[in-house]
Amino acid sequence: MGFLKGKTAIITGGGRAVLSDGSCGSIGYGIATAYAKEGANLVITGRNLQKLEDAKEELERLYGIQVLPVQADVNAGTDNEAAVANVVKQAIDTFGRIDVLINNAQASASGVSLADHTTEQFNLALYSGLYAVFYYMKACYPYLKETKGSVINFASGAGLFGNYGQCAYAAAKEGIRGLSRVAATEWGADGINVNVVCPLAWTAQLENFEKAYPEAFKANVKMPPAGHYGDVEKEIGRACVQLASPDFKYMNGETITLEGGMGQRP
Repeated sequence: MGFLKGKTAIITGGGRAVLSDGSCGSIGYGIATAYAKEGANLVITGRNLQKLEDAKEELERLYGIQVLPVQADVNAGTDNEAAVANVVKQAIDTFGRIDVLINNAQASASGVSLADHTTEQFNLALYSGLYAVFYYMKACYPYLKETKGSVINFASGAGLFGNYGQCAYAAAKEGIRGLSRVAATEWGADGINVNVVCPLAWTAQLENFEKAYPEAFKANVKMPPAGHYGDVEKEIGRACVQLASPDFKYMNGETITLEGGMGQRP
């Protein structure tokens, strides 16, 4: 157990997804595993309750920590602020504190060109991504201020590099980056650091993207110079652990690309 023992992390999109070869295919679950190994208690959210329950069973059995699964989905046409407030209330009622907020959940219609994108598809990305991050950050702020905690938000190379067929996804992710930088400026004096991760890992979502939109997949997804896609726990999750450590508190408002050399930019 490490420096996170007795602390609490909220991870959105933390359910356990499986690749076609049977291996873990969820960045959220990879992060949850890395945090569990450091002793953190976890609040994991997602749309699929079974995936959350599967994650809870495995993480508690393997690492002896406590996991609170809460079904939650931010989408157009519902009371999203109340849904997020419920997650945060359950977290505080169960654990009494919030030390890390990781906004990883995101849905999108990646592969559909801008000209063909519908308003519903655009809203899908904005609500599940940008609005969800906004609501979670607002709701968690008072508790993160108490613990001088950390926020880790997820963006994407789709926004950094303007990927084909990912207009709504890119817009949501760039909105998240802008929101994160403002929070870093406003919350730095409270001892809260806010950073952004743009990952490249082989996930169930990427596997489905390849099947559904092969042309868009071929245009956007390349093997990185590292020669492999990121491991969701060791190369994405472990980096997220470090971003919440005391050694990285002075890093604030930054965008970190974990893409094995693909994320190079001026």
